[in-house]
Amino acid sequence: MSEELMLDDAAVRWSRTADEAPVTVLLHGYGSDENDLFGLVSYLMEDATYAAVRAPLPPRWPMSGHSWYDIDEPGTRDAAGITRAARALIAWLDGRGLERVGLIGFSQGAAVALQTLRIAPERVRFAANLSGYAAAEERVEDARLTDLRVPVFWGRGSEDEVIPRAAVDFTAGWLPTHSALTGRVYPGLGHAVSGEELDDLRHFLAKHA
Repeated sequence: MSEELMLDDAAVRWSRTADEAPVTVLLHGYGSDENDLFGLVSYLMEDATYAAVRAPLPPRWPMSGHSWYDIDEPGTRDAAGITRAARALIAWLDGRGLERVGLIGFSQGAAVALQTLRIAPERVRFAANLSGYAAAEERVEDARLTDLRVPVFWGRGSEDEVIPRAAVDFTAGWLPTHSALTGRVYPGLGHAVSGEELDDLRHFLAKHA
């Protein structure tokens, strides 16, 4: 059995005092760190507290930064690795006494956000999936998630060549039946986040954050 992962609480970047609710957790992508998505805070809702966490693993050499789970190539689906990372995030939430949070993730971080939603749907107010995907597996918790219909935002670029088509197709079939989905494909956008997508995300947060 693989060793449990732990998030480094000292590496978390907070937008303001940690005890000011509601809290939205930012989960970066492969080969990045907590500073990446923290740069989005100024574009998002001002009356929320944002916590940008650092993934617990190194990526494959020679990539620098941090990763949530090991992959042979970006976008490869590893349900066990994604689940392990999601449980590490839940453990961090427990340690911080955070019962219900919003989740915004990019790429790998988005996959972890959606898996956290699946494992502990009562703990998630909403989730934003930016250029990510849902792990292709069946989980017993999915039935509960279907009942709760947690709001989810999914944005991706039409020219994103990082996430495999099979992962996109599974997510496109899974999310509408397991969430209250708001989704949009951005023409010409690759594996990135655009200003137009941030505008849509801000509108989503205004309704659900």
